[in-house]
Amino acid sequence: MVLESSSYPLITIIASDVSIKNNVTTSITHIHTYNKPLTKTIHHVVLVTSIEAELFTIRCSINQAMNSNNITKIIVVTDSIHAAQKIFDPSVHPY
Repeated sequence: MVLESSSYPLITIIASDVSIKNNVTTSITHIHTYNKPLTKTIHHVVLVTSIEAELFTIRCSINQAMNSNNITKIIVVTDSIHAAQKIFDPSVHPY
């Protein structure tokens, strides 16, 4: 589904990943529109959980994708089921 959607010009795909090493959280996000890379964002943060970093990264990516012209659908791909469950619940996080 994601590969088929990546060739449709009105869909943006956001792929994110987070890792923690030596108390430094690194989050990487790739944004693709019309089967071409739009942006790649890397954030380094200290003293946050991986879920907080993942949610922050997804939020920043959605904001960037919404600034693209004529986008009608955003697909978020993440390896964190915990972050995915919390994306649409603003009562549990500020992001």
